Amino acid sequence: MARDSSLHSAETAEISPPEPKDHWTHQAYAASAPFVPQLASTLVAWLNPKASDVILDLGCGDGFLTAKLKDCCTSVVGYDASKNLIDAARKAHGSIPNVSFDVQDCRYLENSHELETEKYTKVFSNAALHWILRDPSTRQSVLRAACKALQPGGVFVFEMGGAGNVAEVHAALLAAIMHQGLSIETAREASPWFFPSEETMRAMLEQAGFDVENSEIEYRPTKLTTEHEGGLEGWVRLMGAQFLDALQSEKLKEAAVMEVGDVLNTVIRHDDGSMWLGYVRLRMIARKK
Repeated sequence: MARDSSLHSAETAEISPPEPKDHWTHQAYAASAPFVPQLASTLVAWLNPKASDVILDLGCGDGFLTAKLKDCCTSVVGYDASKNLIDAARKAHGSIPNVSFDVQDCRYLENSHELETEKYTKVFSNAALHWILRDPSTRQSVLRAACKALQPGGVFVFEMGGAGNVAEVHAALLAAIMHQGLSIETAREASPWFFPSEETMRAMLEQAGFDVENSEIEYRPTKLTTEHEGGLEGWVRLMGAQFLDALQSEKLKEAAVMEVGDVLNTVIRHDDGSMWLGYVRLRMIARKK
């Protein structure tokens, strides 16, 4: 269906980023989810970085993987909405030549003066798009921005949570905050994640100006850490922070965290005592038309 370009202009012009609450810290991320960059070898192989590549990393976090990409390419820029994580990235990796990190809420990247049109040979994203694409009103804008950033024929390579990702903890979090007095509708709205099917993501990418060249869904159970302030409780406090923010007091938040732990204790615990979450990963390579 043809779309009125004036409506598109009005839609994008009206978008103005609110100040997001920054739940992220390098310490909490390292304690609860260090496996995120560590398990990205398949995605990096799909990216296949070359010496001539200029790469944009959307949702770069603390920059660990971004900095590693620089070993194989000309330059790399990392964007993330978290000032805390960008500060950590700059501190750890800022001295590397031709690597830069900038605070950027990627939901609003299409209209950002920071975005340079057709600068990049590749746009990359690991474990971030299910956060960035949560808001339906900016979803297509994010994908158009990725397309806009790419040189003609450039590729967008990403991995994100797919349909059914961390379903057990997702359900437990919904129930836990409902038990603290919220309606199911409010609990659903508090969810910070968008876990699309392969078919849905393909259609969105095609609408944004891409041809999808490769895609896969992988069920990848992932072992939680045993670090202090990590494990299931640390994961819930960090990854589920926006769920918990829907509750009005620290007492209610703490009760919800404890309930999730109690409910899942025997569901995700293996015989050796380790705890695992059912990650579902959606990977895609999409080329700019």
